[in-house]
Amino acid sequence: MDQLVAMRVFARVVESGNFTRAADSLNMPNATVSKLVQELEAHLGVRLLQRTTRRVTVTPEGHEYYEKSTRILRDLEDIDSAFSTARSKPRGALRVDIGSSTACDVLIPALPDFLARYPDIRLDLGVSDRSVDLVSDNVDCVIRGGALESSSLVARYIGSATFVTCATPFYLKCYGTPATPEELKNGHRLVSYVSPQNGKATPFRFERQGEKKEIKIDHRIGVNESNAHLAAALAGIGIVQTFRYCAGKAIEAGVLTEILQEWRPAPYPFHVVYPQNRHVTHRLRVFIEWLLEIFPQRVAGAPHQPGNHQPGK
Repeated sequence: MDQLVAMRVFARVVESGNFTRAADSLNMPNATVSKLVQELEAHLGVRLLQRTTRRVTVTPEGHEYYEKSTRILRDLEDIDSAFSTARSKPRGALRVDIGSSTACDVLIPALPDFLARYPDIRLDLGVSDRSVDLVSDNVDCVIRGGALESSSLVARYIGSATFVTCATPFYLKCYGTPATPEELKNGHRLVSYVSPQNGKATPFRFERQGEKKEIKIDHRIGVNESNAHLAAALAGIGIVQTFRYCAGKAIEAGVLTEILQEWRPAPYPFHVVYPQNRHVTHRLRVFIEWLLEIFPQRVAGAPHQPGNHQPGK
């Protein structure tokens, strides 16, 4: 048994939650993964995992071994990086998960620059408004907006988005232009962004000089994907509240009209997030540094930015 390989395999099984996912992420046969963990248990003389037909449970001894062994693995990777990073170019696959509109309007238009700087990095983008599990899905990092839910993750702030409330000129001609948030309750048709995680509609939020308002009324239509949410506004279905980087081009072209400009909500923070117990590779490090450089202005939705599409994305 190669104990170092066995330790790495065991760590992936714990992180991914089962042998099949671990085998896929390591590009190993399932039988090899199972055999290495069994050999590691025999070498240590303790049961690290409890296996059933449906799930894998980590034993108390397994938890302790995982914590101690992953520290050793990180130290080894840090030693390797210290000697190799300065002499080598970042290379290999980088898996990034990002929301739909943030991918289309913020990240992807800027990617030619990143790919030109780092031609040996292969970027795999997972694009969806649904959140992923960084550990079990073996994702290197995610780019997400809003409140951070897990303290077990490392988060780097990369900028804030500006909200706008808008509708088509034809809609406003038919239903009138509200002058205050409360007027949205008077016969207006709202297009809500519905959370893909819990199915709840995001309230329309407003803020002016420290005064905050939240409008919760039945929506005309709810949409749980950010680009489709904007498409509903462009179709004239009703009023949306979205990000400036989503709707900016349409507003500048006169296809959408911003309303309630004095009542814009507070800026919406975005972070790049990655597991704290996973080694930060050279390719991930340069990607994060590049995000810190280009992301803040683009996510703010500056009018001159090309390709300017909603919450949580």
